[in-house]
Amino acid sequence: MNRPDPGSPDQGANQDDAVWLDLVARLEADSPAGGTGSANGAGTDPGAAAAPRDDSTAGGRPASFRDFDPLGLAGAAPAEMSAAERQAAGDDAGTGAGADADAPAGPRDYDVDGDDGAFVPEEPPSLAGTDPLTMLAWLAAVGGPVALLFSAMFWRSAPLLAIVGIVAVFVLGTVYLIMQLPQEKDEDDDGARV
Repeated sequence: MNRPDPGSPDQGANQDDAVWLDLVARLEADSPAGGTGSANGAGTDPGAAAAPRDDSTAGGRPASFRDFDPLGLAGAAPAEMSAAERQAAGDDAGTGAGADADAPAGPRDYDVDGDDGAFVPEEPPSLAGTDPLTMLAWLAAVGGPVALLFSAMFWRSAPLLAIVGIVAVFVLGTVYLIMQLPQEKDEDDDGARV
């Protein structure tokens, strides 16, 4: 097993230290321009990196995380417009006065066309012209279960004849409505209405 002698200097550690000091010196520099040293640390001054640094930016405020931009990609942050400015810009965009030709069109950057082909449902037929027997059948079909529910809640001692009568009225009304359905089917009709 080859173990390094504790007394001998480690050449790899010295090179790593030089690269680290070069990186720190470039990050602490005020300008994002690259350092003068090479990637392996040759030509760097280790004493320059060890010099005390000023923890304030050019504006006199302390440095923060937002100030850290080693690649220089951030530039100036875009200022967000207020709601009034966005609305004014939106009003101008509709007329073409303030629209930016280079800006991509968004989902709300168009004018809505008039509703020329809007769907208007037809008026439902009046119940006054309905056949009286059909109206009674509907009342029996809907009213039968409702009457049974109310009698179970409020008239617990209802006689058996009343319960059987309600069930019979319900069944007769339902059968009549089923018999009134059309018997023949148009084979060409798919059920859609235009």
